[in-house]
Amino acid sequence: MLERTRARRQAMQILYQREITGDTVGQILAEKSYSEEDGIPSEYCRELALGTERFQSEIDTQIESTSEHWALSRMPTVDRNILRLAIYEIEYQEAIPDSVAINEAVEMAKVYGGPDSSKFVNGVLGRIAELHGGVPNEPAEDTEE
Repeated sequence: MLERTRARRQAMQILYQREITGDTVGQILAEKSYSEEDGIPSEYCRELALGTERFQSEIDTQIESTSEHWALSRMPTVDRNILRLAIYEIEYQEAIPDSVAINEAVEMAKVYGGPDSSKFVNGVLGRIAELHGGVPNEPAEDTEE
């Protein structure tokens, strides 16, 4: 698995853990209560998880205004955190192409989400990328930056 792909998956798992336990990302990292299945979180994983947490309010506002007929609280926890992470990359990580952030999120949704998660994640992120001035609503090829 590519290093940034691994970092994204670990960050999503930490964000999920944060939402379930109520601990902050900082607490989870400091206490090392995260899963070590993929090893110790890399610097990029830490940056993604902490950045997503820092800008969660703005990110959640974008999700709610973009996802038609879906309240944030009704979304599956996994989907919600995959969206948060990808939007953080789209909005705050200029070096990451929108298409890469979307593709990585769609792939995570296929693995961790429900049967329709990847379509839902792709649709929401495609609209956000369009508003951001990025790619239209279609995932990129399986490439890594």
